[in-house]
Amino acid sequence: MTLSEFQKSLSAEAPPKNLDAALTGLWWDAKGDWEKAHESAQEDEGPAGAWVHAYLHRKEGDNSNAGYWYNRAGKIPSKSSLEEEWAEITVALLR
Repeated sequence: MTLSEFQKSLSAEAPPKNLDAALTGLWWDAKGDWEKAHESAQEDEGPAGAWVHAYLHRKEGDNSNAGYWYNRAGKIPSKSSLEEEWAEITVALLR
């Protein structure tokens, strides 16, 4: 799936069935449902889920918690806009 296809899927009521938990979290975030996004990110206990988790807590404004999750993901805390970070994570996880 490409980023464009992922973005087009946002017009649906539910995420595509073939998405893993981390990408599902990003899908729900793009739909404006932080709670479902967070629940999905928590289902992935690996680096991908931690990265999405970090992004979500950064978006929430909880930078301390975000820092913890960036560390768990092995990532440096993002300084880009939330929109840019969302796209960066999405593209990386779609590969």
